[in-house]
Amino acid sequence: MNDLGSAPQSRAMGWKICLSGMLALSVAMGIGRFAFTPLLPMMLHEGSFNLQMGGWLATSNYLGYFVGAMLCAFHRSNRPVPLIRAGLAATVLLTAAMGVLHNDAAWLGLRFLSGIASAYVFVYTAGWCLQQLTQLKHPDLGGVIFCGPGIGIALTGLLTGAMVTSGWLAASGWISFGMIALALTALIWKTFSFDAGHGQTGAATAQPDSAREETPEQKHEVRQQVIAYGMAGFGYIITATFLPVIARQALPGSSWPDFFWPIFGFGVALGVFCAGRLPVHGDQRVLLAWAYVMQAAGVALSILLPNAIGFAVSCLLLGLPFTAITLFAMREARRLRQAHASSLMGLMTAAYGIGQIAGPPLATALVRTSGSFTPSLCVAVAALLAGAFLYYRLTLSHRLEQQAA
Repeated sequence: MNDLGSAPQSRAMGWKICLSGMLALSVAMGIGRFAFTPLLPMMLHEGSFNLQMGGWLATSNYLGYFVGAMLCAFHRSNRPVPLIRAGLAATVLLTAAMGVLHNDAAWLGLRFLSGIASAYVFVYTAGWCLQQLTQLKHPDLGGVIFCGPGIGIALTGLLTGAMVTSGWLAASGWISFGMIALALTALIWKTFSFDAGHGQTGAATAQPDSAREETPEQKHEVRQQVIAYGMAGFGYIITATFLPVIARQALPGSSWPDFFWPIFGFGVALGVFCAGRLPVHGDQRVLLAWAYVMQAAGVALSILLPNAIGFAVSCLLLGLPFTAITLFAMREARRLRQAHASSLMGLMTAAYGIGQIAGPPLATALVRTSGSFTPSLCVAVAALLAGAFLYYRLTLSHRLEQQAA
């Protein structure tokens, strides 16, 4: 193990790791995946494509995320750092390329590949950072890592609003976000060479998950958690993808829609930071159930109160549990599979990706038939409440004290 000297030095290294992980997720998730959402109204206004094509571009990205997550689930690498770096470099290039290439086929390919890169960076960054923090005996810092997507979302939202005010084209926005991703990647590149366990992480990851035999009850819980986590992917994605479009339709001529996406991003970062203060050893499934209910309330509010206040509070309620759900779920993966959690993280992320793939096409199909986003938002509320019920039922059927015994 590296000689870290005193406890303050170990704490400082822990902060460096979690902040680097946070910035990596800002690049891969906040920019690589979600810069599309605030730029979508600009591209629609410019006539780059119609709403249906916008839905397919979103789906292409989510399909790539699913493929990447599945690859992570079945490709057990004992060298996560090269994969993290490759994913970050790909995100930079693919984001900037969205502003250089100008046809539907190219955009579909770029968004698909960007989804794969995002999944690799997310799964391996989360696993690597959480393992390093465990080795340093500072697992309480893990929540900071998952603030990254929210910071990236808020950044892209605020900058896109300024771009709209200044009359920028969407292509310039894509290129600018690519340059920002490049700067952040360069800033954290060297940190990922650190190893608190002197190769222990890689050795553990390389071992097959079957090395730790599971009981039928544990296998049942794994299946239920994978399904429940997938519900979150479907439940949030319609609102998260089309929020600026929905808000601009409901509030024509208002400047408020420029702020709703940054509010969502602020809520994401704040929510997971506060979630990181909660006890690590508590039942994360209870927290997951409440987080799902909060998101369901946020989606429902956008239906019931389609005005500036309603959308603002809706964005906050949707954002606060967004990556907190991911933090709690990844902790559950580590509880269920311990040192062999990477493949379960990948499988859960794949289920999340399936939910995301289904959302945008459903939304655009229902908009064509009903003329409104309301039916698809109602389906999203139902999915989130179903996920909350699954987690709540697990707290009754698979109690933690029974498993410990």
